[in-house]
Amino acid sequence: MPATPSEVLGPTVREQVFVEDQTFIITRPDKVDRLSGHRDPSAGTEEEEYIPFWADLWPAARMLAKAILKEPWPQPVNGQPLTAMEIGCGLGLAGVVALSRGLRVIFSDYDATALRYAADNARINGYRDFDVLQLDWRQPPPGLQVPVVLGSDLIYQMEMAPVLAALLKKILAPGGVVLLADQERVPAPAFREALATQQLAFTQQPARAGAPGVGRVKGSLYRITHA
Repeated sequence: MPATPSEVLGPTVREQVFVEDQTFIITRPDKVDRLSGHRDPSAGTEEEEYIPFWADLWPAARMLAKAILKEPWPQPVNGQPLTAMEIGCGLGLAGVVALSRGLRVIFSDYDATALRYAADNARINGYRDFDVLQLDWRQPPPGLQVPVVLGSDLIYQMEMAPVLAALLKKILAPGGVVLLADQERVPAPAFREALATQQLAFTQQPARAGAPGVGRVKGSLYRITHA
């Protein structure tokens, strides 16, 4: 699985991200546009088209962060916090916000370099109760199940819609919930159809997010459970 080489990342910038009335610090590569032409030279045929989208802070990540902050999470049971896994975590904003709500977080991504950034961002914000997992959606570790799955802007390729739905079916524990934010890209209807095929129930509500100097973007927040 890939790891974006450090030499293509350029300098790192530290950004204040405002979520409702809270502020989080996110570090990211400064020259994100430099990454668009990167290909993993060690990859096989399938992975030659890999592009590290993880290095940008997409509007859907901000939508998800707001939802996590507002969610009435249950109190720890016997001192054990609820475990949430952020899939396609990228820079890890959603996971960091989940840590701020008292959840234990597993940051997962296809790219090992993204996991390094997510872990650094968790530590910069003062959190230590997390793990990282390099994850291929098609081959999750046997027996991996969590009560909370978080994801944002994951549905940008049509062929990945059924793969993502199948992954959610496998890793979501009985009685668990998926919170997934999306900018309603073209593959969104295919994703909803794939959820139904996997017998996953879902609700969909409007979501919005913006950033300083950028207009607000419309999207959707999905709440997904086993049917």
